[in-house]
Amino acid sequence: MYIKREKGPIFVVLPDGTKLTRSDLPPANTKRWVARRKAVVVAAVDHGLIEPSEACEMYRLSDEELEIWRAAVRNFGAAALRVTAIQKYRQL
Repeated sequence: MYIKREKGPIFVVLPDGTKLTRSDLPPANTKRWVARRKAVVVAAVDHGLIEPSEACEMYRLSDEELEIWRAAVRNFGAAALRVTAIQKYRQL
């Protein structure tokens, strides 16, 4: 049996002590982006599990969209990724 080895770490440990692996990432064909899925992608990028370019390619995101997600989490937390909260957080 051959197991394909992905580049990069197998898992990363998040600040709350949980482990994040590639299997925790949303599927590459995700169409409906809820805040929880966005937060997982941002955590994977911010903690080095995947590169930003790999995330953009995998999920068909623009660099700008990924950076908006990352800035929202950095400045306001994962709640800022909710579509219904965009106006609330972007006015600040």
